[in-house]
Amino acid sequence: MRNLYLGDRGTLVSYLQLALNRARQEQNRAGQDLVIDGRFGELTCRAYQAFTGQSQTCAVDDAGWRRLMPYLRGYQTNSAGETQIFSFPLVSGQVPYTSLLNEAVVDGLKIRYPFLETGSIGNTVMGKRIPYITIGDGNTQVFYNASFHANENITTPVLLKFAEEYASAYQTGGELYGVPARDLFHTYQLFLVPMVNPDGVDLVNGLLVNGSYYRQARQIAEQYPQIPFPSGWKANIDGIDLNLQFPAGWENAKAIKAAQGYTSPAPRDYVGEAPLTAPESVAVYEFTREHNFPLILAYHTQGRVIYWRYLDYEPVNSYEIALYFGEVSGYAVEETPTESGYAGYKDWFIQEYNRPGYTIEAGEGENPLPMTQFPQIYQENSGILLGGMTQIGS
Repeated sequence: MRNLYLGDRGTLVSYLQLALNRARQEQNRAGQDLVIDGRFGELTCRAYQAFTGQSQTCAVDDAGWRRLMPYLRGYQTNSAGETQIFSFPLVSGQVPYTSLLNEAVVDGLKIRYPFLETGSIGNTVMGKRIPYITIGDGNTQVFYNASFHANENITTPVLLKFAEEYASAYQTGGELYGVPARDLFHTYQLFLVPMVNPDGVDLVNGLLVNGSYYRQARQIAEQYPQIPFPSGWKANIDGIDLNLQFPAGWENAKAIKAAQGYTSPAPRDYVGEAPLTAPESVAVYEFTREHNFPLILAYHTQGRVIYWRYLDYEPVNSYEIALYFGEVSGYAVEETPTESGYAGYKDWFIQEYNRPGYTIEAGEGENPLPMTQFPQIYQENSGILLGGMTQIGS
C-alpha cells in the first residue's frame, strides 16, 4: 500500500474515504459521510485527522493503512486475539474493485460466515492469488466467475454481493429472493471466483502504477495507440486475452483476431501463442476439470445480453434456462457473434461437457462501466444468480 497525501486522486483514495465513513459510523461519531470521489481534499483530510486523533498531518502511511484496513475487511482483532465484527454491509457498490479489495472482502466474508469455504484456484503472472468462495454442502455443484477481462471489473462485486446476501440469509434462517436459503445450501454447492484477472484489474484501476510489470504493460499498449491506456486494457498483465485461451476453436479465434491486427501481446484480443498458456486461464480450466459443474455463468460487460450457445451444441434445457434468465433480467438472449464465438471459457465448457454455459454481458456503455451502474446491474442479475442454481433440472 503506497502512501497517500493531500491532493492525491484514485482508487486508493476512494478506499480511504470508504474506510473513514465506516469508521465514523461504527464509532458513533458525529458528522456527515464523505463523498466517495477518489479525491483527497480538505474534507477527507479532516476526517482522517479525526480518525487518527492527530491534527499535524494528512499523510496516510503504513501505520495509517493498518488502522484503516479493518474497515475494508469488516472486522478487527485486538492484541488478545478477540475479533470484533463490524455491522456495516461488507460489499460496497461505491468504489472500484482491485485485488486488494477482493481479498479483503473474501477474508471478511469468511470471518463473518465461518461456514463459507475460501481458498485460491491458482496464481496470476505476478503471483497474486485468485480467490474463490464456496457456499453450500449439497450434491449439485455450480460455478460462477467474473472479471476475466480487466476493464469489466464491475462484475466482481456482483458475485461478492450475492455471496454476502446468500450467506446472511442462511445464517439467519431467511430467504434468498423468495427461496429458503437453507434449502439452497443443502441442495447446491456454489463456487464463486469473483476476479479471474487480478493483475489486469489492478492495472485498470490504478493499483499498479509502477514497476517492471507496469512498464511492460505500457510498452505493449504503445503498440496499440488506438486503445486508451489503461482503461481499454482487457488482457492479463502479459497482454493475453484470458477469454480467448480455451481449446474450443482456438485456431479460428487466432485467425479472426489476427485479421483484426492482434498478432502479438496487446491490451485486448490477443489469443496467446497456444491455448492455455496464461496461468489465470489454466487455473480456471483446471478448477473446472476438478469439479462436476452442470452449469456455469461467466460474467462480463457490457450489452445487457446473454450468450448461451457454442456452434451447434445445444445442451439439454440450455435454451430454456437462457430464456428464463432473459425473463428475470430483461436481457436479450442471443447467439454469440462469430467474431467473438471461439476460444472462450463458456465455449469450451459447452464443447467439453455438453452442459449449459452462459456468458452474461451486464450493463450498458463503454468499459469500464462506472460504479453508478452497479445497483441496477445487481438488481437485474439477482434472478440469474439465483436461477443458476434453481433452474438446473427444471
